[in-house]
Amino acid sequence: MTTILAYPFKNLPTTSKWALRFAVQTKTKKTLAKPNIRNVVVVDGVRTPFLLSGTSYKDLMPHDLARAALTGLLHRTSVPKEVVDYIIFGTVIQEVKTSNVAREAALGAGFSDKTPAHTVTMACISANQAMTTGVGLIASGQCDVIVAGGVELMSDVPIRHSRKMRKLMLDLNKAKSMGQRLSLISKFRLNFLAPELPAVAEFSTSETMGHSADRLAAAFAVSRLEQDEYALRSHSLAKKAQDEGLLSDVVPFRVPGKDTVTKDNGIRPSSLEQMAKLKPAFIKPYGTVTAANSSFLTDGASAILIMAEEKALAMGYKPKAYLRDFMYVSQDPKDQLLLGPTYATPKVLEKAGLTMNDIDAFEFHEAFSGQILANFKAMDSDWFAENYMGRKTKVGLPPLEKFNNWGGSLSLGHPFGATGCRLVMAAANRLRKEGGQYGLVAACAAGGQGHAMIVEAYPK
Repeated sequence: MTTILAYPFKNLPTTSKWALRFAVQTKTKKTLAKPNIRNVVVVDGVRTPFLLSGTSYKDLMPHDLARAALTGLLHRTSVPKEVVDYIIFGTVIQEVKTSNVAREAALGAGFSDKTPAHTVTMACISANQAMTTGVGLIASGQCDVIVAGGVELMSDVPIRHSRKMRKLMLDLNKAKSMGQRLSLISKFRLNFLAPELPAVAEFSTSETMGHSADRLAAAFAVSRLEQDEYALRSHSLAKKAQDEGLLSDVVPFRVPGKDTVTKDNGIRPSSLEQMAKLKPAFIKPYGTVTAANSSFLTDGASAILIMAEEKALAMGYKPKAYLRDFMYVSQDPKDQLLLGPTYATPKVLEKAGLTMNDIDAFEFHEAFSGQILANFKAMDSDWFAENYMGRKTKVGLPPLEKFNNWGGSLSLGHPFGATGCRLVMAAANRLRKEGGQYGLVAACAAGGQGHAMIVEAYPK
């Protein structure tokens, strides 16, 4: 029996009305620099093409992709390897042979063995954590130059023997006599051979994220049609951005023994008629989350060069953006698993002294269409703000004309550990292209966690 939250949102506007409700506001021209705190800038960032798992990257290891992102960043920025003080990468499903994938990728990319590197994990905001860890190291004066990034290879995830089989094998390794070995072998049963797949469910609730997304969509009265419409928008905008050369953070990657990969391969605009034919993927037969309105399993890596502003200018760089205030939040992983952006957005705006009207470019992670639209409805609800967030008023709805204009995770792909850097670079590049000043990056993550950060365009 599936429980459904009783949020009273059935009369909130549908997607077709949202874009009409907001006019572009005149933005403030103040800067978010803080006295006695170093400015942290993004020099540039790159990513490998994001590919559907099981395609061209399927024979690689995660550090191969991470190394390709690091190499691409070196070529893009020409930064001398010896000036990099520290390297931080995010990842989620770790390859056991390279548990500190940041270090292995750094060595493979030719960085000095004197350059420290560590790996972080925070579900879908792992790269966000890598970047903000770097911001902290720079702002505190510990480092001047940081490379942050993330990687995920869903084509080859670790599959373990069963617990019983692992115990038997470990005990056999310790057995000192033939008699002990035979006694242990006699305990073997065929069901010991059943493999253990990596869990795709929340450890604390045993619920898959897709199932949670379906419940969330139902709780916020988000229809199947609305979800399909939003997914189609994502794919259509991504295709347009790809065709117009706007996805400039993508660097070609020559896969060993195969062709050079130059672009994301999950961008597939369809039609609402085709999308409507798909069956529910998680809650059957009445669910609304399908393969068409969900992000897909993705392989890819990203890397970003961040510096203290004075260091970047001394080296002759023209930064793309400042990384400003950021916020991490967490809430109930059962009923609010995917609402991180709703909780993080008002907090980071208040911290920065901004309002929604000041934001020129929104870049939110799209785990599911239903998740994005549920967040929209929560952000636009005084009732939700008062009853669930302890706030007097709603934060407000992001205007669609400013939202994920070059596509999002639904269409570009979502390598769990790498998406954060893509979001920041999309915001930075959009601000430069569109002439805006402030970008807001936000994402939900497993465990009921979330992140938001303000990106400020660097003056031209």
